[in-house]
Amino acid sequence: MEYFTDTDMGLDIGLVNRAVESAFADHGKGDVQMPPKVYITLPDGDFRTMPAYLPSLGIAGVKIVNVHPDNPTQGLPTVMALTVILDIGTGEPTAVINATRLTDMRTGAAGAVACKYLSPKKEIVLGVIGTGRQAEAQVAAISRELKIRQIKIWGRNDGHVRKFTDRFMEFPCVAAPVEKACDCDVLVTTTPSRSPIVRDEWIHEGTHINAIGADAPGKEELDPAILRRAQVFVDDPAQAVHSGEINVPISTGVYREADIAGTLGEVVIGKKQRRDPSAITVFDSTGLAIQDLAIAKIAMQHGKRIELPFP
Repeated sequence: MEYFTDTDMGLDIGLVNRAVESAFADHGKGDVQMPPKVYITLPDGDFRTMPAYLPSLGIAGVKIVNVHPDNPTQGLPTVMALTVILDIGTGEPTAVINATRLTDMRTGAAGAVACKYLSPKKEIVLGVIGTGRQAEAQVAAISRELKIRQIKIWGRNDGHVRKFTDRFMEFPCVAAPVEKACDCDVLVTTTPSRSPIVRDEWIHEGTHINAIGADAPGKEELDPAILRRAQVFVDDPAQAVHSGEINVPISTGVYREADIAGTLGEVVIGKKQRRDPSAITVFDSTGLAIQDLAIAKIAMQHGKRIELPFP
C-alpha cells in the first residue's frame, strides 16, 4: 500500500474538470454505486464518510473529511480529508491519499462543469461571495470553461478580499458590496452561512448560481425566494435534501423536493437542460464521493509516495 501526498502539485485543472464531468455523466446514467455521505457530529465540528464505486474507472474507495470552522485559529485548515482506495477484486487497501487540496479542486471542478452546461453566456462577469479556499478553487476551475471578463468579490473581511484580488490579478477583479457582487452573469457562493446572504431582488434573469457553501443541515446562503423562481439542479437528490442549499427551505416547507429540476449528471448527458437564456439556474453542490474517486485516479500519478506495510 502507498501513501500519496502533495498530489495537487502539477495537477492540471482542466484535466480535473474533465474527470469530474465524466463522473457526473456516469451518475446521470446510473452507472455508479454511491450511498449518501454519513455525518458524525463532534463538539467543535463534524466529519463525513463518503464511499463509492466507479466501474468505468475501475476504482472504489472512501473519503473521510472533516469540517471544523474554528481550525484556522489553531493554524489548521477548516476542511481536511483522507481518501482510501481499495482493490476492487480483493478489497485490499492499495492507497491512502492526502485529499485536503484535492477536495478543493474537485468541488471547484463540479462548479465549473455546472457553469459549462448551465451558464447561458460563455463570456461572463463572475460574482463571488466568500474569500476562502473554495472561492479560489471555483474561480480557477470556472476560468477553464468560461471567459471571465470581470470578478466582483464580496467578503466579510477586507483583508481577505484584498488577498483574493491579489491572487487573481490576471482578471479585472474588484471588491464590491454584496448586492453589487450579485449583479453578474454567474454567481458563486462559498460561505458557511446559516442564514441567507443573497437576496432574491439582487438576482436578475439569466443568472446562473453555484451554491457551494451549504454542505450540512442548517446551512443556507440563498433567499428561498430565489429557489422558487429558479431551476434548481443538484449533484445528488438525497444529499441535497439532507444538507444542501435546499435543506432548510425543504424543512420549513417553502420548497419541495418535487421542485428539483434534475441532477447535474442528467444535464451532462443531455437528459435535462436550462429552459431558456432568461431562466435563473442554481447548482446545489454538496460534494459527491464519485468526484473524489475521479480526481484520485489521476492524482495518484502526481506528488510524493511512501510505501506502507499492509496487512
